[in-house]
Amino acid sequence: MNIDLSGKTALVTASTGGIGYAIAVGLAASGAEVILNGRGDESVARARDRLAADVPGVNSRGVAADLADLSGCKALLAQIPAVDILVNNVGIYGPKDFYDTDDDTWDDYWETNVMSGVRLSRAYLPGMVEKSWGRVVFISSESARNIPADMIHYGVSKTAQLALSRGLAKHVAGSGVTVNSVLPGPTLSDGFRAMMQDEMARTGKSVETLGREFVMAERPSSVIQRPASVEEVANMVVYVCSTQASATSGAALRVDGGVVDDIC
Repeated sequence: MNIDLSGKTALVTASTGGIGYAIAVGLAASGAEVILNGRGDESVARARDRLAADVPGVNSRGVAADLADLSGCKALLAQIPAVDILVNNVGIYGPKDFYDTDDDTWDDYWETNVMSGVRLSRAYLPGMVEKSWGRVVFISSESARNIPADMIHYGVSKTAQLALSRGLAKHVAGSGVTVNSVLPGPTLSDGFRAMMQDEMARTGKSVETLGREFVMAERPSSVIQRPASVEEVANMVVYVCSTQASATSGAALRVDGGVVDDIC
């Protein structure tokens, strides 16, 4: 399958590293102009340099904006008024006992994981509908369907993304614009590697080995019995953004390695 996104402009939020950066690489390699986003000018500049090395000839721009509040979203939209592809990847996560999770924490997760996607979709969808072509993708999580007891606040925000993407798909029905969610499971992201640095030093084990051990201990229902790579997650996103995926909308597409134990 030859995915050609030449002439399309794609914004990937939180794309200076991890899954977001891998998505940016995949879209750029398919010919899209890519807009990288991070919270600081330095991280965005480094990501642009890295992208230029990874995808020679790429056409890219960078926008530093913290999308955890309205002002950050407004700052991004002032610089990037229209896109063809929006990948809502920005998000925060972390374990915390339900009884210790205060209102401010709930607000932080809601603003970052849900409202950033609401605000950007509300801004960009009308232009996509007017052109009769566009792609919006929410990077949710298997935690949206398999709510972790130690991260209820996170799971709730990820479930909300599924409802939001499904509702938006209905809202733009028949327009030529698609809206979908992609649900990664355990992934060998930059965050996971950082989390495992001490354990790697202590045991001498590779991050891949520690990743497999983590999956088998914490997500034993996994069918692939290992974490996904960021590239494997990005591959699904790039496909959903393609012209070939025009009949896929309103879907929750799992890249969780089969962690969620059902047949849907």
